[in-house]
Amino acid sequence: VLRAPGEVFLQGSTGPGPDTTGWIERIHSESLEVLARSPDLPAGGAWWPGSIAAHADGYLYAVQGRFVHKLDPQLRIVAARELPRPDPYNGFIVMPDGRLVTKNFVQDGSVASYFMVIDPARLEPTGAEVAVPEGSIARLSADGDFVYVIGDHTAFRYAYAGGTLVRDEGWSRRYRTRPDAEQSYGWDPVIALDSVWFQDNGQGVFGRSFRGGGVSTGPLHLHRIAVGDAGDHDAFAPFGIGHGTIANPPVIDVARRIAVTYDSGNERIAGLRIDGPGRFTRLWEHTFGASNHFVLFPESGEVVVNDFDDDTGEQVVVLDVESGTERGRVAIGSPVQSVVFQAPGWAGDVYTCTFSTVARVYRRGY
Repeated sequence: VLRAPGEVFLQGSTGPGPDTTGWIERIHSESLEVLARSPDLPAGGAWWPGSIAAHADGYLYAVQGRFVHKLDPQLRIVAARELPRPDPYNGFIVMPDGRLVTKNFVQDGSVASYFMVIDPARLEPTGAEVAVPEGSIARLSADGDFVYVIGDHTAFRYAYAGGTLVRDEGWSRRYRTRPDAEQSYGWDPVIALDSVWFQDNGQGVFGRSFRGGGVSTGPLHLHRIAVGDAGDHDAFAPFGIGHGTIANPPVIDVARRIAVTYDSGNERIAGLRIDGPGRFTRLWEHTFGASNHFVLFPESGEVVVNDFDDDTGEQVVVLDVESGTERGRVAIGSPVQSVVFQAPGWAGDVYTCTFSTVARVYRRGY
């Protein structure tokens, strides 16, 4: 995550296990040299890739496992709180009033997930946990004072006010309508063009990459649910290939009305013109090992994606979002496909990371 110009913070962790810990480093914006490191951050025995935010109050907040930590810019721990569920909490969002909203990660559908709203001053909960009717794998998204959560079968919406979340009983949509063996859960939602966009078939097997790792027998779908009417829902299979899988959201270019969708299991990526509800024109398609959280530069019409190959490893690729033309490609030396987040820099550059490697990619003479 980036803050003031030149300030780059990187979150990492040890592997899964009862003693797993996390940490935050401040790294040099160009050389990536470690300039400072936090103490080890306990994760409470629950592992999942963590989340970090540079808050408007000047502090850093990190969720790792079942802990939330508050750190100052020198990476000293200011406060910490263990969260109530025995599961990892996979991500959080910062609401307009500065409070944090997180939830526990439930992958097997055995129990419900629960929201926790946290006041940033002392990391105290603002109230009791708020139940989601289903377990949820996906990270959260917010649009103003609404929080959207994708359950393992159904999309839900919660209204937020004054540190309290209340379910909008009039807005929900069951998106998982096929047999469980054919269709699995959805991942992160994107709120754009008055709709909630996400992809399903999120259950996959990850080794060095997601290639061939789709568990569900059916193709993955790009879902759209209208924010004004959850009954206005469509699901489009962009590639129509069985055993599709993903672990991140699509990109929606609002100005150009283009969706960038992909299938990590079958190594496909495509740009689709959004013609209307459930109607798309295919602009381009590539055979790419794409899987991470893409970055869109809306002014230039460029989208930064990844392309993993067993022989060449991880590559960062810049595509023209309308034509799919490659504008640049570089290998970053990672033997593992990225399934996590990139961050845009200050001069057209991008910071990208995998489970093994962090890199800064830039265009010469930019």
